[in-house]
Amino acid sequence: MNLSPADRDRIIDLIKNGQTLPKEDLYKLAADEEDVFLFWNGRDEAVTRAVLPFHHIEHIDEPRREATSEGANFSMFDLKGRQRQGWHDKLIWGDNKLILSSLAHGPLREQIEAEGGLKLVYIDPPFAVGADFSHTIEIGGETATKTQSVLEEIAYRDTWQRGISSYLSMMYERLKLIHSLLAEDGSIYVHVGWQVASSVQLLLQDIFGYDNYHNTISWKRSHAHGDAGQGATHYGRITDYIYIFSKSDKFIWNPQYEAYSEKILKRDYKYKDSMGIYRHTPVDGPGGAAKGNPFYDFLGVKGYWRYSKEKMQELYDEGLIVVSSTGKSLSRKKYLKDAKGTPVTDLWDDVNRISPTSTERIGYPTQKPEALLERIIKTSSNEGDLLADFFCGSGTTAAVAAKLNRKWIATDLGRFAVHTTRKRLIGVQRELKEKGQDFRAFELLNLGKYERQFFLAEMSDEQRVSREDTYLNLILEAYKAERLEGHTQLHGRRGGRMVHVGPLDVPVTESRVREVVEECRKLGYTQLDVLGFEFEQGLFPRVTQEVAESHNVRIRPRYIPKDVFDERAVKKGQVKFYDVSYLRASFALNPSPAPASAPEKARAEVTITLEDFVTNYTQDDLPAVESALAKGKSEVIIDGGQIIKVSKNQKGVQDREILTKNWHDWIDYWSVDFDYDSKKEIIRIQNEAGEIEEQWTGNYIFENEWQSFRTKQDRSLEFTTSPRAYLKPGTYRVMVKVVDILGVDTSQLLEVEVK
Repeated sequence: MNLSPADRDRIIDLIKNGQTLPKEDLYKLAADEEDVFLFWNGRDEAVTRAVLPFHHIEHIDEPRREATSEGANFSMFDLKGRQRQGWHDKLIWGDNKLILSSLAHGPLREQIEAEGGLKLVYIDPPFAVGADFSHTIEIGGETATKTQSVLEEIAYRDTWQRGISSYLSMMYERLKLIHSLLAEDGSIYVHVGWQVASSVQLLLQDIFGYDNYHNTISWKRSHAHGDAGQGATHYGRITDYIYIFSKSDKFIWNPQYEAYSEKILKRDYKYKDSMGIYRHTPVDGPGGAAKGNPFYDFLGVKGYWRYSKEKMQELYDEGLIVVSSTGKSLSRKKYLKDAKGTPVTDLWDDVNRISPTSTERIGYPTQKPEALLERIIKTSSNEGDLLADFFCGSGTTAAVAAKLNRKWIATDLGRFAVHTTRKRLIGVQRELKEKGQDFRAFELLNLGKYERQFFLAEMSDEQRVSREDTYLNLILEAYKAERLEGHTQLHGRRGGRMVHVGPLDVPVTESRVREVVEECRKLGYTQLDVLGFEFEQGLFPRVTQEVAESHNVRIRPRYIPKDVFDERAVKKGQVKFYDVSYLRASFALNPSPAPASAPEKARAEVTITLEDFVTNYTQDDLPAVESALAKGKSEVIIDGGQIIKVSKNQKGVQDREILTKNWHDWIDYWSVDFDYDSKKEIIRIQNEAGEIEEQWTGNYIFENEWQSFRTKQDRSLEFTTSPRAYLKPGTYRVMVKVVDILGVDTSQLLEVEVK
């Protein structure tokens, strides 16, 4: 440290008196052999090493089985999909910091290394204050806004609560973890806007090293119209920036080319193919005499031709040498198929933004063009390589990777982003299957058991207890439940029902629910309310049914509304807790019509019909909105499982129009696993001795065998599946899963008896 004794004494006194240290003292304290040290308020060199198990929610190995007139539907085997050995692509819902840490330090690291390591990472992190997780819903010619969940709000707050310093702290830890995951020949592309570009570049140089910096791509993403202040206070902002860094000095690089202009093609590329018509006269041949023979002159006399005599003879024999019309120059023929183009520079103005009418557009606000990712992926990876995007958004990186025969990992904290990506990747599978091309299975995961110490580690025990007490008292008061003491997992009682309050900062997981149920069983309680801001995907009603059967504990899961934090609403009793959604499906079982010649004789076939769906989702207070609405204005809200347009005319007369006309309007996607018990969920965890062991969780993985969903271009849905055959008698459990237009999943289990 570059400190004099006087400096040291002065700093000690400042610290003892609880005073802020001047920045120049901080720099002196941090001084070392580095020429430049990047510092910001809140910088912490520590990086989390949390290792949480990945819970397998869903497996999608083929777009969907279809009935055929040849009875092929009865075959249990397919040449593609699950039968393709090796890596299954991974779509993961959760906090990417914990996902990255669990990938870097957990058992899944072995699988990544077995695939050759992570060769390329592209990330498009949020780079503007205000860019939250909310999304719009189109219905009845109107649009409603699904506000972000509490988990998403916490993530947004952690990113921006102190401005750029919070953003840098968020990015620093994630980039450090990405650096540790990259293969030695791997690269990272970080896509940012003008708001944070200069800061992020310094951050990347700090982590990856200046010598491993290669380019700053300037992408002309749009015209400047709509840029507030353009001309008056600044030039029009029409570019994003993409920083390219590698892990080491050895990295994958496949040069890409922009197509030649028509002028250059007409000038230089005159030959369509080896049988095409060409303009210049071919050389007659070597001949015997040197004098007057262009071939001999250029080869033997002028001697500047870059090929050897033998190579020139070979080119001549293949008809690939021409002499100019003047007879004074000799050249190779140029074919259009060999016209690579001009090497791509760091100004990308040839990749257009997605037009409003493009079939590529899926309605996600930050969606990037596939052409942009195609160039990146082709440049910095090869076929079969493993890529990742830890802010996957609409899933463009994964979609393009799948089309280019790359493996992928995609993660996001937003439910809507994960659901959008799932639909998009199923669409890619369908597209590849239609073309007869191979495609790879992918699985939907989320982080399993969350350890509280990873979220509250910075607090003292006293602070932690105080925070937990304040939080529990707040929720229980809003729920009108009395606080319980002396219990481990049970926090309150409401009438004859016990109450468990889920955490604020993570979803309610299956492991948590089972721990609560076990306490109920030991104490003889049979009625339980589980309250949560967010629930692990696929949790209900599967666990509810299993627990009711095995432990005689009736669970009622309920969502905690965000207005629980409004003290006035709590005091007035206006906070509405609402039940998870409900669906009803039925099945029809018929004898199999498979012909006798079918390779596998089916005993029966089943079809599933979706018959009803009820949601109780509430995010707005209808009376409050109506009372605050100005004359001549309208607003679309979501209250009590309805999307409602509230209007007030110039005379102050109010009107309510329910936009969700029937339950169909709520469905965005549904899928079916016809044999839910066919695939056990096996997870790999690290025991106390540091050894990796496999454990069955007691759960099963949802095998996505059939699905129907809406797209931007096609809003229709099917409500009855194609037939699915059963080859053996027995009782089969069928899982039906629905994802509504808000991105929330609901499921139902059916039992089908095949004789």
